[in-house]
Amino acid sequence: MPERVRKFGWVLMLAVGVLGTSCTPQGEADGAAVNALADEFMAAYLERYPEMMTYFGIPAARHDRLTDNSLGALAVWQAREDDWMRRLDSLEPVAQVGSPEWAVLGILRETLEGSVDMRKCRIDLWHVSEVDGWQTMLTYIAEIQPVGSDDLREQALARARALSTYLDTEIQNLRKGLRLGYSAPRGNVDLVIDEGRALLEPSSPLRSPLERDLDASFQAAYRNVLQKDVDPALQRYVAFLQDEYRQAAREEISVAANPGGSDCYRASIRFHSTLQITPKKIHDLGLLQMDRIQKEMGVISARSFGNADVRDLLHRLTSDPEYAFSSREEILEYAHAAVARAEAALPEWFGLVSRAKMKIEPYPVFREKSGTGEYQSASEDGSRPGIFYIPVRDPQTRPRAGLESLAFHEGFPGHHFQGSIALELGEASHPISRYLYNSGYSEGWGLYTEQLSDEMGLYSSDLDRMGMLSDQAGRAARLVIDTGLHEFGWSRQRAIDYLAENTAWAPQDVVAEVDRYIVHPGQATAYMLGMLEIQRLRGRAEEALGPAFEIREFHDRVLENGSVTLGMLEEKIEHWIANAS
Repeated sequence: MPERVRKFGWVLMLAVGVLGTSCTPQGEADGAAVNALADEFMAAYLERYPEMMTYFGIPAARHDRLTDNSLGALAVWQAREDDWMRRLDSLEPVAQVGSPEWAVLGILRETLEGSVDMRKCRIDLWHVSEVDGWQTMLTYIAEIQPVGSDDLREQALARARALSTYLDTEIQNLRKGLRLGYSAPRGNVDLVIDEGRALLEPSSPLRSPLERDLDASFQAAYRNVLQKDVDPALQRYVAFLQDEYRQAAREEISVAANPGGSDCYRASIRFHSTLQITPKKIHDLGLLQMDRIQKEMGVISARSFGNADVRDLLHRLTSDPEYAFSSREEILEYAHAAVARAEAALPEWFGLVSRAKMKIEPYPVFREKSGTGEYQSASEDGSRPGIFYIPVRDPQTRPRAGLESLAFHEGFPGHHFQGSIALELGEASHPISRYLYNSGYSEGWGLYTEQLSDEMGLYSSDLDRMGMLSDQAGRAARLVIDTGLHEFGWSRQRAIDYLAENTAWAPQDVVAEVDRYIVHPGQATAYMLGMLEIQRLRGRAEEALGPAFEIREFHDRVLENGSVTLGMLEEKIEHWIANAS
């Protein structure tokens, strides 16, 4: 096996092998009963979260509603989750590992168990976040809101009107949260206030339907909704955060400061990673990985950078104009070139192919300050491409190192490739395998592909390989920092210093990343945990199958069932090995 893969296998065993993975089905279940329950769940899920039908471009969907974010509606949903869990537990065992029914059963079980466990957090009472708050999703939905016909225009108007009620309900929920002792951290509240104010500007993505449908009557009606409903609601929301919520928001950055916060943190780790693993194990694993990555950085430093001290070199890569971009356009061109190379190289490494196209765009202006790179899905029918949002703010201070690995992570062979394959499974898979997601698998895959891209010969130079290792170090740092912040009493500044010392990330990105870990506990741990498990399973297959191992087939086995849990992935690969031997 390649030396890079060989190094990782035992490390995750240290963290997970002793503790075990999250619950996966023991035995098999009747396929028809599983699919019937999943059908019911997905129909209810899309009814509750109608924005998802727009996000995935589901045929014949309506696009005229927003989620009912009231606490009463949440209670009804949670009662339904409890009922589905009871019925799921009563199913008779029957189906085969790797079959579509096996995937449906495991994904449905993890979705329900993880959601029930996350009730400990009461996020509905303190969800003020620049990372995954309402303003990040609903602005994107506005950008892809279908228009162009009388019916679609009416749907766009109805959804825009609904934002007023949605925001007023958010205020009610946050007020109740304060009464019960829950709040978001004050620093993150300030970031959301800034984003909310920016949404009142002419550049707001909420105005996107006006730019895409020039019908005169629609333009007049939509502008009227913005003026009479949307903008006043936004002003009320921002004023509430500024004048009432901010003063009462917690100064403590650890989620442990909220009621039941320690239990919430453990539930969040499990929810995002799909692994049962303690914060202490995660922290120690991060330190171990950081040591390993620093040694690999030293090899490149000796080969191409005059044997510079690694931390001094990382500082040079983030501070010397020689290693920065000159313009926003140059950043976009660099990313486009990397993605094109990766897409051309896919057939040698994958049997499965993705038809969906992907665009690369700068973040919307209102999110430039907090965006560090992300992917938004293509539509299921291929009519709308995926979008890789790339940070281009302050290009003269943005390092070249790391941009290629970011492009591979978000595009090909990373998120866009993996997510599009899942969407294109069609009738061979249940919608639950196409639409639902967990970070352990998906972000683990994205991080795995950053190093896979080196095996594929995609990096332009040792500067870009140094960026890849810097990004690996950033994910190792997340294990240390996330647990440090939420379990071991780290300050925000200590986290910023640790991340800056160990990566070549732009200074503004370092700050945005740490603020992200503060407000979104647990999620950042999933990247490295997921990557190490995929690499361990690849090493296991290479060792067991010897000359019969075929990398294209391994990758297809990993990708063919959608976003399974890491425990399911292990079960799947072990089954494949046993039947291939």
